[in-house]
Amino acid sequence: MSEIRYVRGDATVPSVKGVKVIAHVCNDLGGWGKGFVLAVSRRWPEPEAAYRAWHRDRASNDFGLGAVQFVRVEPYVWVANMIGQRGIRTGSKGVPVRYEAIDTALGRLADRAAELDASVHMPRIGCGLAGGKWSRVEPLITERVTRRGVPVTVYDHGDAG
Repeated sequence: MSEIRYVRGDATVPSVKGVKVIAHVCNDLGGWGKGFVLAVSRRWPEPEAAYRAWHRDRASNDFGLGAVQFVRVEPYVWVANMIGQRGIRTGSKGVPVRYEAIDTALGRLADRAAELDASVHMPRIGCGLAGGKWSRVEPLITERVTRRGVPVTVYDHGDAG
């Protein structure tokens, strides 16, 4: 069983060989414009366009909490848009993160990564704007992804100190 590898750097630029899936959490409102998605959009326009179309056509597709959309952005790089937060604001129902949805999405991510023989790269999903706690998310990644032998690297942005 592999462990999650932690590195400092940008999750949109994984420096490993082979097929890579860059995974991140999206909201269920069709909103794309804050947080990690900005780094994704700076590198590739396709994930945002695909997410917006997926949301727009949601009456006739699987868009919703726990769903995952895989968008190929380079021959060996995919972006996984995972729906893991309800709404975008902390309110009377608490923070937007939905751990059950992230758990479901991670299972789908692991299936696809295994099919592609890919490694997975991500920021600390669900812990930025979604308001989640890494102590709740990390075990889900271990259970759903690394336990299946899929290598996972988590990126912390910025410089130490």
